[in-house]
Amino acid sequence: MRSKLFVPGARPELFPKALASAADALSFDLEDAVPENAKAEARRLVGEALQSPGFTATTKVLIVRVNGLTTPHFEADLDAVVGPRLDLVNLPKAESAGDVRAAAQTLARLEAARGLARPIGILANIESPRGLRLAAEIARADPRVAGLQIGFADLLEPLGIDRTDAAAIHQIQLAVRLAAGEAGLWACDAAYGNIKDADGYRAEAVAAKRLGYLGKTCIHPSQVATANEVFRPTAEEIAFARRVVEAAAATNAGAFTVDGRMIDAPFVKRAHAILAIARQLA
Repeated sequence: MRSKLFVPGARPELFPKALASAADALSFDLEDAVPENAKAEARRLVGEALQSPGFTATTKVLIVRVNGLTTPHFEADLDAVVGPRLDLVNLPKAESAGDVRAAAQTLARLEAARGLARPIGILANIESPRGLRLAAEIARADPRVAGLQIGFADLLEPLGIDRTDAAAIHQIQLAVRLAAGEAGLWACDAAYGNIKDADGYRAEAVAAKRLGYLGKTCIHPSQVATANEVFRPTAEEIAFARRVVEAAAATNAGAFTVDGRMIDAPFVKRAHAILAIARQLA
């Protein structure tokens, strides 16, 4: 999931365009992108889209960002979108393991009522000081949690922290990635709001890749190609990973060298992961 493209739930004219895009995942937004008076209509539109032939046939990861647990829309959102083609529910403003478990219980009830055998995963948003402090607990709260995602706007703006402060961004990215890693999960990097700043988006994506992020959120189709490029293993990375795997298979040593670099079990594991991604992306 190198690229995750946000699609406003109240803009059905954008649904076919998103489906035709090169994004690996689509995230229908019922939360911030939808005004209060359009919430009901948006959830209806997204629910219908998820059952339509184009979306049931796609291989893209399909996600819905619902409204928060404390809003009057949370259960209505899930009731409208839970179905066989929904892959992940993006849970906004997760602040505790209890929040995740409450969402998981609602999902389980709806899945049972609809005879769904495949559990729908949860992508938990880390977008408050408390959520950041408890990110590892949130990640471990329930087996449904597939990954963590940063929400910089909600996290930084109320505190007056500059969104362009690279040091602050790096610290938060690292903290969330380590929290996800503690639970054995992936992490997806945040949205970048300045659509015209393509260089800034790329720089932040490159930094996230260096921290082991799976991919980055796109709020505009113009960002998709950059995310796909940045989070795709390079030819050099694939070639080195192949040499590592081949050398590991040819030796019984716990540690060995490849291209002058010391290699042991963690590096071999990473090499296998790179080759798996390369095979997936052909």
